[in-house]
Amino acid sequence: MATVLGTTTNALYCSSRIHLPNKLIRAMEADAESVLRLVTPSLDPKRHKGQAGKIAVIGGCREYTGAPYFAAISALKIGADLSHVFCTKDAAPVIKSYSPELIVHPVLEESYTISHFSEEERRQVQEKVVGEVGRWMERFDCLVIGPGLGRDPFLLECASKIMLLARKFNVPFVVDGDGLFLVKNSIDLVNGYPLAVLTPNVNEYKRLVQKVLNCEVDEQNAEDQLSSLAKQPGGVTILRKGKSDLISNGEIVKSVSIYGSPRRCGGQGDILSGSVAVFLSWAQQLISGHESLSENPTILGCIAASGLLRKAASLAFAKHKRSTLTSDIIECLGESLEYICPAS
Repeated sequence: MATVLGTTTNALYCSSRIHLPNKLIRAMEADAESVLRLVTPSLDPKRHKGQAGKIAVIGGCREYTGAPYFAAISALKIGADLSHVFCTKDAAPVIKSYSPELIVHPVLEESYTISHFSEEERRQVQEKVVGEVGRWMERFDCLVIGPGLGRDPFLLECASKIMLLARKFNVPFVVDGDGLFLVKNSIDLVNGYPLAVLTPNVNEYKRLVQKVLNCEVDEQNAEDQLSSLAKQPGGVTILRKGKSDLISNGEIVKSVSIYGSPRRCGGQGDILSGSVAVFLSWAQQLISGHESLSENPTILGCIAASGLLRKAASLAFAKHKRSTLTSDIIECLGESLEYICPAS
């Protein structure tokens, strides 16, 4: 038996984890390695396929196929058992060609494929798309909505319906990329949903602040402003990416400042969104099994994902320097997690 935050738990989690002090949550700078040890489950031979996480990425169109792949494969590399991608028919063969490990569903539709349809026919197509995702919804531990989604109006309409469906089933979701464009214009999609996580980069964050708070980004009071932004739509969790990642659900603000990499190749945000999905689902699993644990799973998931990505980016850069690519960082995820939280 292991003790976590003063609570007795079974040994399904890393044997190296120890009693965590209250400062883990209260301090501004998060102890990311301790959080990683806390939420990462041990590899127990008694567990079956799916218990370590079933993640789904909603995204991927004819223009963007890399982003959903990066998010989905990162989830598997960290330790999720199953990773799905719901994308358009044009994107599906490409994403399937990247890896046989992913379960790819070619169900999303773009406007150009239904341009000759009547309004009623368009409505029927939308219902079919949402229905195809919906029949899987109860199986998923977390969704990632937005990587490679694009800004096609019909595709965004479908994504909004999928968000509402996830809320109905109480499934957490991480919103990144073009999903943030959708949320910025329809903030009610996440309003009052504590299991929603937004992961904006500098420009996406600026647009959210302007839209929701009706002001400009205030770097002098970054923590307070982030807290206000998270609180405004009813306590969603926001992971603001930057030199230091800032994380808030409107009640607390945490920072992850582990040094990562000076290489800013595209796709690292997709790794992060897939990683948050996995760690959030693991944190939920841990907390649901121990009612006396009061930690917020979205906060823990963001801290763990941010810390691991930074460790992996640092390791990849040490190996590849200027030629470091997102695929190199993905290959370092497992090694970085193993160093912090050994599998045996």
